[in-house]
Amino acid sequence: LSREAIQGEDLWQQNNCFSCHQLYGLGGYLGPDLTNVYSTEGKGEAYIKAFLNSGIKTMPKFNFTEKEKSNLVAFLKEVDQTGIYPNLNAKIEKTGWVTLEYKSQKAK
Repeated sequence: LSREAIQGEDLWQQNNCFSCHQLYGLGGYLGPDLTNVYSTEGKGEAYIKAFLNSGIKTMPKFNFTEKEKSNLVAFLKEVDQTGIYPNLNAKIEKTGWVTLEYKSQKAK
């Protein structure tokens, strides 16, 4: 992770974002999974910063600085680049091994 993304991950942990949100389906279930929020059509950096500013439905409003919001965006962007969730094209082999489709493969 970049330095900015590591700072965003620290904010994610300090603010207990996992208590409501998931990454790769792991975390709380009050809010949505944010694995691919950065690349989802109609979302991205501006969307992420907006919901950090104002909160959405049951999400509280946080008073993050612009730098902190940029760090959280960097973290979610780098998480987004790691893969696809849910990975509907995963194949389970007879051996129990699971073959996943990675984001880099999907772009080909």
